[in-house]
Amino acid sequence: MSVAGTTVEVGARTAVGRVREHNEDAYLVRDRVFAVADGMGGHAAGEVASALAIEAMDRLSEHDPITPELVVAAVSDANASIIEAGLAERRRRGMGTTLTGVALIGPASARRWLVFNLGDSRVYRFADGRLDQLTVDHSEVQELVDAGYITRTEAAIHPARNIITRSLGLELDPEPDVWDRDPSGEETFLVCSDGLTGELRDAEIARILADAPSAQAAADLLCAAAEDAGGRDNITVVVVRAVTAGD
Repeated sequence: MSVAGTTVEVGARTAVGRVREHNEDAYLVRDRVFAVADGMGGHAAGEVASALAIEAMDRLSEHDPITPELVVAAVSDANASIIEAGLAERRRRGMGTTLTGVALIGPASARRWLVFNLGDSRVYRFADGRLDQLTVDHSEVQELVDAGYITRTEAAIHPARNIITRSLGLELDPEPDVWDRDPSGEETFLVCSDGLTGELRDAEIARILADAPSAQAAADLLCAAAEDAGGRDNITVVVVRAVTAGD
């Protein structure tokens, strides 16, 4: 697909993994919005929360241009929907979800990328052979890393690594992190749940992104590699390969 000077190729895949019985992840692929949500709260709750988050983000595609304010409002709407659904049915109370992704914002003549995040799902950028994590995990272990108490390597096996400090559905008005950036030549955005990053090191993710012949092949290979490495959680990846004319 082509969006005002930026050609976008997208691949996506979700898998239940080798341990879980149900898939509580959800993802969105639209012409200008790409997102992943990782539900929490058990079967019939976590998957509801992630689906509601994706539905709210999907409505962004009705707007042109999309603005940062619209993205933040969509996140707020998602949070309200999840809380309302939890109050309406007792077994769903306390459900929540992460939400992360990228969107092409601004008028057609000046598109920019907006990265948004709540929780420990992630957005990466791969360009010129380098993989950079654009989002910051909202988790207890990330706070320990930031404070200098543990290393990133220790965080990967820390017993508190699954404790999230910010998400949708568990507080009245959670504030998403948002960053905007100019499009830049050939670049790939990877949007993923922690079922991927919990199994694969950054170097392996970068190798697969570099070698895959297409965005869909990259998504398929990343999911398969995470399953082969253990597949202890649901795995969801959206790969967005973008080429911006003129750069």
